[in-house]
Amino acid sequence: MTQVPSDAAQSAHVLSARGVTVRYGGLMALSDVRLDVPPRSIVGLVGPNGAGKTTMLAVLSGLQRPASGRVWLRGEEVTDASPQARARRGIARTFQQPELFMGLTVREHLVLAHRVRVKRRRLWSDMVDPRSLLPPSRAENERVEGLLELLNLTRVAKAPVAALPLGVSRLVEVGRALACEPHVILLDEPLSGLDMKASENLLSVFARVAEHVERDISLLLVEHDVAAVLALSSRIFVLDFGVLIATGTPEEIRNDPAVRAAYLGDDELSGSQPPPSWGHVHGGVEA
Repeated sequence: MTQVPSDAAQSAHVLSARGVTVRYGGLMALSDVRLDVPPRSIVGLVGPNGAGKTTMLAVLSGLQRPASGRVWLRGEEVTDASPQARARRGIARTFQQPELFMGLTVREHLVLAHRVRVKRRRLWSDMVDPRSLLPPSRAENERVEGLLELLNLTRVAKAPVAALPLGVSRLVEVGRALACEPHVILLDEPLSGLDMKASENLLSVFARVAEHVERDISLLLVEHDVAAVLALSSRIFVLDFGVLIATGTPEEIRNDPAVRAAYLGDDELSGSQPPPSWGHVHGGVEA
């Protein structure tokens, strides 16, 4: 692995990518895409269906090898690193469909995730039979209790995840990612399938996580709900047909003609208002 990249600015970011290109046969899924995630920030990655968002997330997490391009994590190149190696270095990810152990409780998920990070040898004995999970230590209890409180999950800590609604399951998956003490969490369509109340709750949790000084975590939010991304993110990257067409603050993205064309078509650009599909932001979601 290459230590600090030649572009000194990249080393100041938690996660950076340059020149990412991915081809599937004759299809160009991503073309020369760049992206930066600063420390303790929420960055949005948006675009219409088929824009390449999921492919970019796969490249960043190590699930997809790009045809060209490079990826850095905290100034260290991880382009050739496996997903497991990137996870150990501080990249965590959630998925559109929560991937949880249905027989375990919320608390047990967080304990196991914590052991992935700090007690791997003990983890293996737990995984042989998760129902005979070794009792958590005092330090583990303190860590898990803090996460439960941060995520508003204390009241369901003893509940099996199989009995939880989708919104709460998504919080458990975020908690599991946080328990691994990452530097950045890649969030893949976390609001998909949620009603307004559940979406508002999840977005408020994301804001608290990014503001939590002790945790020093950044979030990369890939989401179809552009209004939510605009409300929550400090910087946004916009893809269209695998090409990065815009990057900037929420206000800059709202007013970018290329972004509006990507969502509505060129003939809709005569007005001055943002695309109606973006909705009116209230509490971080469309109202």
